[in-house]
Amino acid sequence: MATNANRPTSPHLQIYKLPLTGIISISHRMTGMLLSVGLLLFVYIISAVSGGAQSYASMQAAMTIGLIKLVYWGFIYALFFHLCHGVRHLVWDAGKGFDHETLNRYALIELMASLVLTVMTLLIV
Repeated sequence: MATNANRPTSPHLQIYKLPLTGIISISHRMTGMLLSVGLLLFVYIISAVSGGAQSYASMQAAMTIGLIKLVYWGFIYALFFHLCHGVRHLVWDAGKGFDHETLNRYALIELMASLVLTVMTLLIV
């Protein structure tokens, strides 16, 4: 099989830099999957609450572990990130915000809003 040396090759990830909106889109899909998995933690918490005092105390002890707290706050951030991206999709559904500058500005607003909402939740709880 002959190869054409003049034929352009497809850029790979070391050369091609994804735009911010591409990274946000991939992150939105990943947070959706993580939220689905995180619902298992939520089901565990609800079952511990309904399981009585000993079950609840056991769950409370588990929630003080650093790694579990990190997973919990990651879940909260993923929830707010997914929410903010959903609002962005509603704006797109209205036919607005498709020019390049607005796409990047909305992406940054989305990231900052999800971070601020997570920090506010951390401070309130």
